[in-house]
This record gives sequence, C-alpha cells and structure tokens, in this order.
Amino acid sequence: MSNLTFKQRRYLSYTIRWLVALILIAFAIFPVLWILSTSLNPSNTLATASLIPKNIGLDNYRTLFNTPETPFGIWIWNSIKISSITTVLSVTITTLAAYAFSRFRFRGRETMLKGILLIQVFPGLLAMIAIFTLVTQFEAIVPAIGLNTHAGLILVYLGGAMGVNIWLMKGFFDTIPRAIDESAMVDGATHWQTFSQLLLPLMRPILVVIAILTFIGTYGDFILARILLKSTDQYPLMVGLFIYTSGQFSQKWGPFAAGALLGALPIMIIYLLLQDQIVGGLTQGAVKG
Repeated sequence: MSNLTFKQRRYLSYTIRWLVALILIAFAIFPVLWILSTSLNPSNTLATASLIPKNIGLDNYRTLFNTPETPFGIWIWNSIKISSITTVLSVTITTLAAYAFSRFRFRGRETMLKGILLIQVFPGLLAMIAIFTLVTQFEAIVPAIGLNTHAGLILVYLGGAMGVNIWLMKGFFDTIPRAIDESAMVDGATHWQTFSQLLLPLMRPILVVIAILTFIGTYGDFILARILLKSTDQYPLMVGLFIYTSGQFSQKWGPFAAGALLGALPIMIIYLLLQDQIVGGLTQGAVKG
C-alpha cells in the first residue's frame, strides 16, 4: 500500500466501498427476488431451480383472490383498519401523556414514569395468558371489546405500544425550550393553545416516527391477533395467510408468496410518502428570537 500513489489508493478505496455496498444490496434484495419468483411460479413450491421460473404466470395471484376460503381483500383491509386506528389513537394519547409528563409537575409523576419503564422490561410473551383472560372477562361485561373483536385487539395494542412511545416523546418534548411555553403564557395563551399551536408543529419528526413504528408493529403482528381473533372474516393479513398455508398435506407457497408481496405494499407506500419527514424533518424546529 505504501508504494501506491494517491490516485491509486483512492481508486482502491472506492472499489472496496462499491464491492461492500453491492454485497449488502444483493444480500437484502435476494429474499425479495426469491419470493417474487415463487409468486410467479405455477409449481407452488419454494424449491425453485432459479430466480426466473420457466412458466411465469399470475396463477397464484388469481388463486389468492378467487378462492372462497381466502378472503384476501378482507384480510388486508382488516390489517389496514386495525393498524390505522391503533396508530391514530396511540399517537394522540401518547402525545398528550408525554406533554403532561414533560411540562407539568404533579404528585406521582416520577413513580408513574418509572412504572411505565419497568413494565416494558418484561417480555410481552409473558402477558399472553393474562391478556387472553382479561379480554375474556371483558367480553362478559362489554361484548364489543371481547374476544374476536377488532376493538378488543386495538385496546390490547394500545396498552402495549404507549409505554416506550411515551418515553420517546417525552424525551423529545424535553429538548424543546421552555421559553416557548413562557412566551406563550405571557401573551395570554392557555396550555392547550401552547400545546396545539406552538409545540405540536415542532413535534412532527417524532410523531411521524412513532406513527410509522406503531403502524408497522401492529400491521405485522401475528401472535396477539391469532390468540384474540377466531373468525376468518376478522383475521388480519398475517393470520389469514398463515391459516391458509398451514394445511397438513397442501402447502400453498405460491399464493402465500403472492399475498406476502401484496401485503407489503402498504408499508412500502408509507415509507415512500413519509421518507422526507423521517430524514429531513428530524432537523426542523427552532426558537426564533
């Protein structure tokens, strides 16, 4: 290396970087290409000889939509509905709670924050039996939030998502100078006006991040939805595809791959629409004098 000129060393450095980047890109894209190949392969198997099958066709997609026992449209709509409602409610409640914890001083504040953090230490799998029991008991009192209801599942999602989100959003609130609040109070603004008109616009980066994380987490959840939902027309996409492909003597990998690709479209669309908010919005927000 010491005998190489500056241009040669720079060229070698660029070459190594490009090779590493290409390897990482290939490593990330290969599973997607394999699933795409499986969805276009009419042989209904994952053991394809190559990424380009011999008889490319849309038979698996037709099977997915035309088979009576696979209401794919209902499944994906259920996933979008559950995830969207959970995201809106979670972001709303989390924002209000984080604002209270960050700006107000009241008795039990530190204890509640430590309790929220302590609860998040335990794995969610430990609470599955308790959650099932609670939802079953709620069903006897309020059937609308019991087993096999989307409302009951959404309430469970809200309880699990707000703990970490409150800490994340509180930390972001703490970075916003209190001079904004004090200036607004001097001008006669209420706490709600200060929160909604001054602080909330500055919270856009963390709001977008929490919304995306919540949506993806609920959209891709399988365990809770499988435990709490029992009817085919109530299943979200992940549970529906699993039930459809879990036959003992018939593994429908082709339609499963087709459904997985179509199910990934909402997540991809969200990333494409909000990528500027995620990347560029993190540097926005300042105090103007």
